[in-house]
Parts: sequence; C-alpha cells; structure tokens
Amino acid sequence: MKELFEGAIKFQEEDFIEHKELYESLKKHQEPHTLFISCVDSRVVPNLITNSDPGDLFVIRNIGNIIPPYKESQTLREGYLATTSAIEYALTILEIKNVIICGHSNCGACSAIYEPPAKLEQTPYVKKWLTLLEPVKDKVLAQNPTSRAKKIWLTEQINIEQQLENLMSYPFVEERFDRGELRIFGWYYIIETGEILNYNMITREFKAITPKSK
Repeated sequence: MKELFEGAIKFQEEDFIEHKELYESLKKHQEPHTLFISCVDSRVVPNLITNSDPGDLFVIRNIGNIIPPYKESQTLREGYLATTSAIEYALTILEIKNVIICGHSNCGACSAIYEPPAKLEQTPYVKKWLTLLEPVKDKVLAQNPTSRAKKIWLTEQINIEQQLENLMSYPFVEERFDRGELRIFGWYYIIETGEILNYNMITREFKAITPKSK
C-alpha cells in the first residue's frame, strides 16, 4: 500500500498539475466518446493500451468482459444489473457513439470454465457468473481443439465474438447500430507482446491493428 499512497501524492504534485486544464474542464460533466468493456484483469489497463486521456473512455469491467444477453437480463430485472445498467446509461444518457469489447490473452475466466466444478465451490458468485460463458464453451468444444493451449486461445477469441452477439441482442443497441449511430468493435489484447487484434464483423476474422488500420 505504501506505493499506492506515494503514487497518490505523485499524481497530485506532478501529473495533475501537468494536466490541470484538462481536469478542470471535466469538473462539471463528462463526454466520453467510447464505451470500453474489458476484463477486470489487472494487466489490462484501458487508458494505457488506447493512449487515451481522462474523460475519453466510459469503462465497464467485469470477470471475462461478459455482457449478459438481453433475454437473460430480462429474467434478472429483480436483481442489480451492473453491466447492463452501465451499458444502458452509456448509450442512452451519455449518447456514446463507439463501443469496444476487449478480451485478452491468458484470461483466467476463459480457462476456469474447463476446470472441475468443485474448484469453484468456494466462489459461488464467480461460479454463477461464469455460467454465462457456457455458449462460448460449447462453440469451442464443437471445433475439437487438439491442445489445451489452442482451446484457451479459441475460447478467448470466441468469447469476444459471443459478447458482440450478446450486445447486439439489446434493442436499444441494435437500433442505434442499424441507424449508423453506433460503431462496435471487438479487440483481442495480447499481454506479452502488446499486440491488439481487431475483429472484423463481416469477415469474422481478427487482424492486428497497425498504422495501416487507421
């Protein structure tokens, strides 16, 4: 914790002063241009990998960068829907025009769905949450991957495809997308290389983001 307290002091004395005008411009309202949905994994830092400033991204993070499908969310309206309500707020109140769903390599959620059920007995909330990845698991196993490494790699990428599909199941998302008012992207971040792959929703392929991608 010592490092965090020292970091807070450094922020106030150096980083904040350097960007003081930016922070002052943000004091009354926010106008983020992109909704960034990512995993809670500590190695994934949205503002860092996008080189963006405070106020640019409206970030939703959860285990496995999961978006509960619309039909599922309907049955859960008696509960507290953190991810669903944040998406709704971002698009209907803040009127954000871009969405990025960002998965990553070596994702614990994507490997946990292949573990014996007993391994998650002490984390019942996590176990329940990960049931939302069952459709991903089914799609991966249908491809009969020949190794565990390939199975996890497929799971991490198919999970992004699935969450894009889940996002599009929300009427207020589909309507905005069809009207050309919303752009949606799927990213796969490779931690050890820093490479980011972008998913093409037409060709259904992941390709590296390069200067030519702009």
